[in-house]
Amino acid sequence: MLLHKKFTRIFSQSLTVSALSVLLFSACRKDILDAVPVTSISNESAYSTPAKILAQVNGIYAQFGSASYYGGRFIVFNEQRGNEFSQNDGNNSTGANVWNQSISASGDFVNAVWTAAYRTINSSNLLIETLATSTVVPDSVRKGYIAEAKFLRAFSYLSLVQTYAKPFAQNSTSPALPLRLKAETSSNNNDLAFSSVADIYGQIIKDLNEAEADLPTAYSTAILNASRAHKASAIALKTRAYLIKGDYAGVVTEAAKLVSASTPFQYSAGTVTHRLETNVATIFGGSYLGNEAIFSIPFVNPAEAPDLQSALAANYLTPVIYLNPTGIVSDPVFSSATSADARKNLLATNATGQKLLKKFSKNSAPYTDFIPVIRYAEVLLNYAEAAAQTGDLNKATALLRAVRNRSDAGFTFTTGIGSKDELVSTVLNERRIELLGEGFRTSDLLRRVQPLPAKTGNAGSAPEVAPTAGNYVWAIPSGELAYNTLAPR
Repeated sequence: MLLHKKFTRIFSQSLTVSALSVLLFSACRKDILDAVPVTSISNESAYSTPAKILAQVNGIYAQFGSASYYGGRFIVFNEQRGNEFSQNDGNNSTGANVWNQSISASGDFVNAVWTAAYRTINSSNLLIETLATSTVVPDSVRKGYIAEAKFLRAFSYLSLVQTYAKPFAQNSTSPALPLRLKAETSSNNNDLAFSSVADIYGQIIKDLNEAEADLPTAYSTAILNASRAHKASAIALKTRAYLIKGDYAGVVTEAAKLVSASTPFQYSAGTVTHRLETNVATIFGGSYLGNEAIFSIPFVNPAEAPDLQSALAANYLTPVIYLNPTGIVSDPVFSSATSADARKNLLATNATGQKLLKKFSKNSAPYTDFIPVIRYAEVLLNYAEAAAQTGDLNKATALLRAVRNRSDAGFTFTTGIGSKDELVSTVLNERRIELLGEGFRTSDLLRRVQPLPAKTGNAGSAPEVAPTAGNYVWAIPSGELAYNTLAPR
């Protein structure tokens, strides 16, 4: 795997960085590959006290939320590959080659995302193995920590299989990824055959089912409920995984756990309630801990925030990328002078007339906007699409209306809901409106095996990419090919 010769150094660094972030989930989010450890901490020492074990848990979240991964760049990449944004900056360091579909196996970003995901996976594996027989913490706490690691491992594999493997609906038997489920502390086991797309999804669902069983219902504070996995987080991620896989019955089963049978749709368990916020603007207020946050990446300490190149606000408002005039911004929700939709207020216009997304508005360092990775609106839309696909048009329409009417209470759907196909199309359009800039557009195109549309911008043009094209998904990174002789060529 890509960690190859650097693995021993990365392993000791991850232990060191994690051990220094002991008490709060505000573990350091800087790229661990760039850290220089003061000392190395043995595995035995790193898990020798409750505080050190918690530090290891926090360290996995820190890796998942790093600037090159879900803390910034990975979300931007998924928007650049789609068609909602045009590109201003022609420099590959800002992802111009991602936007114009020319990035190759040797591209820095192709390798960086792979490395970040597998680093998170390996740290998860290490914690799972080490805590399997540990007696340092109470059994319920131990099981909860293992469940958190399984949640993050599943999330990492889901991001990988979406990015580097053929969509499930296109070819579920094709080689996808090396399925690494054992902790590695050296480069001795780099060679591993790739498992199929179906096998990767099977492991994702297995991990999430096991995580759901042992995760806590809630934590003691709002920040922990928003930033650490709890039962609702695992269930919500399953609705995403099943939707990407095209298992609509699976989506319905899981979503029904989180969505009440009738309006107002919500989920309550213990001290946690998840529901749509009354005002969509409150979600993007910078430091969001509200009921819609099912799983978020917080930046409590400004020193942990992503840098200029990685921050969502910097990319959207500098702007490196701006809203494509022919994308979803052309929908009447955004473009009509008479639109009363509150989501219209999440856009701005700069001096050159470009439309910009201001969901993440802290457009100067430190970039401390929390990142909503899973929110309740997505669950409702996942459920709506799956309900429509399985023939429950009434349920799908009710869920669709809940999302739309949260932002425009007076809106009534008079078209687009009369048949299954119309309703699915309307729900997909609502996803583009509601989840704009949150990293969903490319995934939604890929899972439905649709072309990546052509687009133009100040940085040039990007051609349409057909599902049969070699660059429809990212190539297996050159680093993996160099050190895993069993990787498909």
